[in-house]
Amino acid sequence: MKIGILGTGMVGQVLASGFLKHGHEVTIATRDPDKVAGWLDKHPTGRVGTHKEVGAWADVIVLCSKGTAAEAALQLCDADDLAGKTVIDTTNPIADAPPENGVLRYFTTLEDSLMERLQRANPRAHLVKAFNSVGNAFMVDPDFGGIRPTMFICGNDSGAKQRVVTILDQFGWEAEDMGGAEGARAIEPLCILWCIPGFIRNQWTHAFKLLRK
Repeated sequence: MKIGILGTGMVGQVLASGFLKHGHEVTIATRDPDKVAGWLDKHPTGRVGTHKEVGAWADVIVLCSKGTAAEAALQLCDADDLAGKTVIDTTNPIADAPPENGVLRYFTTLEDSLMERLQRANPRAHLVKAFNSVGNAFMVDPDFGGIRPTMFICGNDSGAKQRVVTILDQFGWEAEDMGGAEGARAIEPLCILWCIPGFIRNQWTHAFKLLRK
């Protein structure tokens, strides 16, 4: 697939590298190509472009910006180009405030997630929440002694979710579908839970696993 990455930080670069590793074409959207010059040096088959160029070119968009900048990042793409496309939403609504006793602060409530806001602002795009509940070091081919960790996903379009399930399987994850966009109200706070051991004990090498009987 042709994968467009919105976001030049570590999450965007790690996922971009992972998509290349697994045989996809990748273009990173940026207004400042210097931000990904080092990544391009390591990945000469990768490309950069404007948000409008990437939105028009990509089969799948991966939104990797800060939560506070997520809506603006999607607005830089043409809405017509996003129509009908899968948009993987990796973002979390982390507020610009320090954690409290290791607990991140969010700018959303439990009745309205960031992904729901993004879906309302982009009604013709097919958003799917994924990759938000683990650190970037484990997003691609995580190694937990042969046990596949669980990535919780949600979204309103079944075809888009199936596309993301296929990607997650490629990347070494077990996907669990938590229903429509409202499921992001539960999935986004998993980032808070994931980060607590890191902030209070400097433990950052874990992932979630759903067990069944």
